[in-house]
Amino acid sequence: MFQPSVPTVDISALPADAVLLDVREQDEWDAGHAESAVHVPMSQFVARIGELPDAEPLYVVCRVGGRSAQVVQYLVAQGRSAVNVDGGMLAWEASGRALVSDNGEAFVA
Repeated sequence: MFQPSVPTVDISALPADAVLLDVREQDEWDAGHAESAVHVPMSQFVARIGELPDAEPLYVVCRVGGRSAQVVQYLVAQGRSAVNVDGGMLAWEASGRALVSDNGEAFVA
């Protein structure tokens, strides 16, 4: 559930050098993701938290923003700087940002 205290950024305001953490599941990732994103599915998040980049803040994305908001809440509670990407990968695609498939090939959604 969304909490008003979750830091959020609109896709249009996402910095070009943002470190993107994609928390979608493997099948969603395989279907298309941001080329520079780090993938740690929400279902494995706590077990794989040591794999997170040291970047501050982390920009967290999922399909529409619900799961990523939960991850941001968790990270903020752990003392990390994290921001939810509002609208998730649907907003990413709608804004015309590039995606790559699981084999690394670029495509337009």
